[in-house]
Amino acid sequence: MNTVFEKQKRSGPILFSEYEHGSGIEKALKMDRNEILNELRDSKLKGRGGAGFPTSTKWMIVAAANNEKKYVICNADEGEPGTFKDRVLLSEYPELVFDGMVIAGYTIGADEGIVYLRGEYSYMLSHLESFLDKMNESGRLGKNVMGKEGFNFDINIRLGSGAYVCGEETALIESLEGYRGEPRNRPPFPVNTGFMGNPTIVNNVETLALIPHIILKGGPWFCENGTDRSTGSKLFSVSGDCENPGVYELPWGTTIKELLNIAGAENAKAVQVGGASGVCIGKKDFDRSLAYEDAATGGSIMIFNESRNMLEILKSFMEFFVEESCGQCTPCRIGNVKLLEGVEMIEKNVFTFEYIEKLKELGKTMQIASKCGLGQTSPNPFISILENFKEEIFNSKAESEHI
Repeated sequence: MNTVFEKQKRSGPILFSEYEHGSGIEKALKMDRNEILNELRDSKLKGRGGAGFPTSTKWMIVAAANNEKKYVICNADEGEPGTFKDRVLLSEYPELVFDGMVIAGYTIGADEGIVYLRGEYSYMLSHLESFLDKMNESGRLGKNVMGKEGFNFDINIRLGSGAYVCGEETALIESLEGYRGEPRNRPPFPVNTGFMGNPTIVNNVETLALIPHIILKGGPWFCENGTDRSTGSKLFSVSGDCENPGVYELPWGTTIKELLNIAGAENAKAVQVGGASGVCIGKKDFDRSLAYEDAATGGSIMIFNESRNMLEILKSFMEFFVEESCGQCTPCRIGNVKLLEGVEMIEKNVFTFEYIEKLKELGKTMQIASKCGLGQTSPNPFISILENFKEEIFNSKAESEHI
């Protein structure tokens, strides 16, 4: 019987290449901590959760802190609609994720790691805990990891409660501490004042899974894939109107058109890049590259064919953001409601083009003034769909030119 934990045959240049459990830890423990940080710097690895912050910079700041207690947190709160690549990594490649956490702990001087697991992924909790038990039994966790005197490291798993905003690292930390999941004011940042007030690195599942490969094969090897500003490979969660949905590992710089060909999406008219909070791209821009410097994404690729109503899609996105906003800051709390009202006005044909223009300006203000990534990115689909599909939505090319 097939289960979610049955490893399928996957191939890819980095993450889905061969890896022996523990080999990355073994090599890292023979290296100086600064050597590991330099290897990460040379790899130009950026966070794979979507923000794209340089991983080596984050680790260097925490490694330099003099605090006795530090933490490694794995952000496994995969709540972005259309994203399921972290689920694949945790269920099929947990050795990469956990080995990456151990290497991180050794590098920054932490003795505890925490996996913040999305509440809807509770079904894989026993599997992951069983895997951690085996790591303890084999000496890859616990006291004097793999014989390294003085290096003690343990990993615990905590379940979230299904709040989208807890994908933001400070809201995640608030939740871990037992409070309502709300973003904190920054500064201070988690690298200075994180979990329980201690220096903390928060990395995405995919980011941590890349670490053992980089340690084994080196930063320059990692840079052989991708572009100069977007090095390495990326996991793409491909869903929607295509023959071959699934998780694909492709080099950064792959074009949208190339990905559509791989996924078997011959009749695509729109691609939502980056989940609900991403941008919607039309046919004329399918030559754009999937990279930080062009069409950036945390991994979600949603494909829509000619049969889809783009206004209905936009409405579902905005309803989602109204529901998921934590309500802490005014631009996000009020702004998303106003954008949804604008969509409903278009739907009922009781709008003016001047008012829709004002809503676009409101969206741009939200991008600047909102406290966290939710409010900063939720206007993206509103702005991009109305811009790229105005002829369809407003039913008249002549009228749409006024938008």
